[in-house]
Amino acid sequence: MKHVKGRMDESILVCVYYGLNGERLIRRGHKMATMLDCPLYIMTVDAMPFEEFGPEKTGYIKEWEQLAEELEVEQFIIKDNEKRPIQKVIREVAANLDITQIIVGQSAQSRWEEIMRGSFLNVLLKEVPFVDFHIVSVKRPTEEEEFDMYERGVRAYLVERNSQHTVVFTCPDQPTLEGIFFKEIGTDFDNGIFKFTYKAKMYEIQVVEGRIIDTKNIPPYEKIRKKTLA
Repeated sequence: MKHVKGRMDESILVCVYYGLNGERLIRRGHKMATMLDCPLYIMTVDAMPFEEFGPEKTGYIKEWEQLAEELEVEQFIIKDNEKRPIQKVIREVAANLDITQIIVGQSAQSRWEEIMRGSFLNVLLKEVPFVDFHIVSVKRPTEEEEFDMYERGVRAYLVERNSQHTVVFTCPDQPTLEGIFFKEIGTDFDNGIFKFTYKAKMYEIQVVEGRIIDTKNIPPYEKIRKKTLA
């Protein structure tokens, strides 16, 4: 896909995830890259192997590949089967490609996601301090649309396995926090919000494909065998 540009002291990386704003982010990156006459890269990160992608994911990948070719993007990067935190992957790619500017999306879909994604942005800023970040916001839906964004809640459990926090739906034989998982409507993945109570305090944490991306808001619970929702 190589489409080398004239200016090499600037380079832009667009980070996209499955959703309707992916194209918007890419086109925003293309507009900036055109103005600067610099290389443009697109990257998506996924914990699953590429061969296990379902129809929904595959559809987005194909759309982005076509758009990347149409806009003469330098490279479309798929980091599949990736077990590291997303911010670590972004840092590595940014360093290897001499990225100077990164474009990411921040959805205002709900107050829960505003809190959690805002926290993730802070993590990114600390992890990748050598680039400039551009945040592309998505229009906030109405209260009725926000209410309809999640399915009915189901009982779930927060556990730590191999240094990663995940949400499971069968009570595990290990320290766990019990709560309610609200899955986003219109996705085949375990994306949504996990709500639980710990020591009389309510926690609301964003879940991406069953994993907790930003773990700093998880309370210590190593000595607990089971904690039920209050």
